[in-house]
Amino acid sequence: MELNELTADRPAPAGAPRPAGASPPTSWRRAVGVGLGLAMLVGVLVTAFAWPPAESVPRDIPVVIAGSAEATTQLEQQLATAMPGALEIERATDANAARQIIRDRDAYGAIVLESDSSPQVLIASAGSPVVAQILNGIADQLAEQAAGTPAPRVEDVVPLSEDDPRGSVFTAAALPMVIGGMVVGILLSFVVAGVWRRIAGALAAAVTAGGVITLVTQAWLGALEGNPWANAGAVGLVIAAISMTMIGLVALIGPAGIGIGAVIMFLIGNSLSGVASAPEMLPTGWGTLGQLLPAGAGGALLRSTAYFDGAAASGPILVLAAWLIIGLVLATFGRRVRPASHHALAG
Repeated sequence: MELNELTADRPAPAGAPRPAGASPPTSWRRAVGVGLGLAMLVGVLVTAFAWPPAESVPRDIPVVIAGSAEATTQLEQQLATAMPGALEIERATDANAARQIIRDRDAYGAIVLESDSSPQVLIASAGSPVVAQILNGIADQLAEQAAGTPAPRVEDVVPLSEDDPRGSVFTAAALPMVIGGMVVGILLSFVVAGVWRRIAGALAAAVTAGGVITLVTQAWLGALEGNPWANAGAVGLVIAAISMTMIGLVALIGPAGIGIGAVIMFLIGNSLSGVASAPEMLPTGWGTLGQLLPAGAGGALLRSTAYFDGAAASGPILVLAAWLIIGLVLATFGRRVRPASHHALAG
């Protein structure tokens, strides 16, 4: 080992000249300040991901009650007393009408009270396994209250895949889609010169990633069902919306756009997506905000295409398309405001 390698990390003697080109050491105040700032960042990250689950309780979950007017009114009053503010009750004429409302994604489940049969609880585990558990709990309560009568029958109208009965694979795939879209946008902004070339690269990545992710989650793992082309399109639209927004932010304001995009897409969007539970389980207002961001809209869209034959897909599609267009506008405007950046970033 050479002598200069042994002495490279030793401090220079007081008064000794600094080597040419060497950077001065960072001040102690700045070093400590950076450490404290990073600690605050960690705290924000923990808060963003821990707070929504900690405050997760049912709030105005759409549920259908079918049966006679007298029976449904009595049950509605009982539920309002036992679970105040938890359910948003809708009436249906019979069990078949309730099933259709569930398949249309206008409700998470139903309680059917028909005079000629025992009570029936309809759930849709594909819509939300967490809400399905809540409705199963209501079925247990009904069984306890109706001692001596047949226990309520539970029917899963829209079940999850047999290969993913708890929806764990579906939930686990949501975060990589968000991160993947961010990575695509960031890397293209730094390795590709020219805004339209970056946009073309993002679209190519979105289409390819949609196919690859669908192959993994549906053809291999069996977690998704439905039309694979529709599922691939849903995934591709999510990645396109996120990556295009990242490209637009970087084009407009430079590298600082990465931080802004990460806060919107990852810190806020992913934690408020409701993919692991349901938007109605989040604190009031926050679940609605989450559905207006790509992560929440993407999760809702993929549920619709994979399990509900595309029902209620138009809203999430409009949200994702809006983010894609916003990214295009930002990128185009940034090309005029900061034309040099479209070459410097790739250099």
